[in-house]
Amino acid sequence: MKNKYTLSTLGHTWILDLDGTIVKHNGYLIDGQDTLLPGALEFLHNIPEKDMVIIITSREEKYRIMTENFLNKNEIRYNHIIFNAPYGERILVNDDKPSGLKMSYSVSSKRDEWCGLECCEDEVL
Repeated sequence: MKNKYTLSTLGHTWILDLDGTIVKHNGYLIDGQDTLLPGALEFLHNIPEKDMVIIITSREEKYRIMTENFLNKNEIRYNHIIFNAPYGERILVNDDKPSGLKMSYSVSSKRDEWCGLECCEDEVL
């Protein structure tokens, strides 16, 4: 599955779920360690430095050090990580710019499959 978006050259905020989206769902419990999903690491390494990365997870706070060590070992940059998120839906609400620039996107993927997200930048509207 491919999800391709053309984004503005402005800085972006990426809000990324962890389990089942970037890494194998509950791999840290089942296998005793996290395993990256194919394609996820390459995508994460291509997020521009000017962008903000927020990782959200339902993992309990007691898994913070293990999780952060995994992210650091794999050179996955993030600005914030949120633990203990509820298991239910994640809802993003944002307004579009008066110029017509769409200011929010949502991508849902099958569990344990990288969504195939591709982004390129274009001039700001």
